[in-house]
Amino acid sequence: MCHSTDTTRQSVTTMQENGLTLDALIDALAERVAAKVRAELGAGGLSATVGPRLLTVEQAASYLGRSKEGVEHMVASAKIPTVRIDRRVFIDVRDLDRLIDDSKVTGLR
Repeated sequence: MCHSTDTTRQSVTTMQENGLTLDALIDALAERVAAKVRAELGAGGLSATVGPRLLTVEQAASYLGRSKEGVEHMVASAKIPTVRIDRRVFIDVRDLDRLIDDSKVTGLR
């Protein structure tokens, strides 16, 4: 029998002697990980969902709360850069986020 197997069995025996089972240890670890993920989500550190980075014009319009024609106008006037792959036109979600951030103002104008 190899040394690592002996060490593993000794660890399991020690855990059982202390009233811990492998299942209890795994459950406790999973709960701690889940608590950290919940805390990060609540603090805005992690995104709850991961979406595509490249959006169609229609998806970009939905993302911005604009019409498809409005986004097409913003693309034509070079307010939003595009990514062209083959014959398809996409808009990088990071560019949309940058547009939103750059358009923020404080107070009323």
